Order: sequence, then C-alpha cells, then structure tokens
Amino acid sequence: MLKLLAVSFWRLLACISLLLGLIGVVLPGLPTVPFLLVSAWSAGKGWPRLELWLLAHPSFGPPLKRWREQGAVPRKAKYMAILMMTSSVVLLQFSAAPFWLKLTLPAFLCGVAIWLWRRPEV
Repeated sequence: MLKLLAVSFWRLLACISLLLGLIGVVLPGLPTVPFLLVSAWSAGKGWPRLELWLLAHPSFGPPLKRWREQGAVPRKAKYMAILMMTSSVVLLQFSAAPFWLKLTLPAFLCGVAIWLWRRPEV
C-alpha cells in the first residue's frame, strides 16, 4: 500500500511538472526546462516509461541529457534567466510587497544567479 502511494506521488509530480513545462513552451516568462528536469527526475522514481520518453524526445531530450551528464546550462538560457530575475526584482520594488521581501528576494536571486553562472556551458 505504501509503495503504491509513493509511486502515485512520483507520477503525480511528474505529470504536474510536465504540464507546467509544456505551458512554459508557449507562455513567455514561465521556464520550460526546470519543470522538465523535475518531471524526468520524478518519473525516474515512479514512471520509468515517461522518463525514457522525455529523454528520447527530440526537443526535450537534449537539454535533459546535458543537465544529467554535465550539469550544463546553455549561455542563452543563463542570459534569459538573469533577465527574468532582474525584471522580477525591479517589478517587486514598485509593488506593495512587504519590505522584508523586497530585501530578501533580491539577495536570494543573486545567489541563484551566481550558482547559475558557475554551471558549465554547452
């Protein structure tokens, strides 16, 4: 029973993240690859056929394989991520968000940007 529950959880996570990744294909600003990474990872734990399909997909497969093999992020994706994070911080500063969030989120995103730029490129 517990194993069935765990498999169901991994499959649900794989489906939700795959759906978000597919929405990100057509919706600007919503990243695609991070959701596909989560989908492939969770599918590997509960739905191996979906994982294999994602890895073999002509569009989705190559970035997933590069990430798994090298932890690599294309330079264009790095630029887009930095642009989106910067835009978010600027918009946040003009919003009615709490002051602590206006200080904390930029610091967190700066850490993410540093981590991202230290990733290998393809």
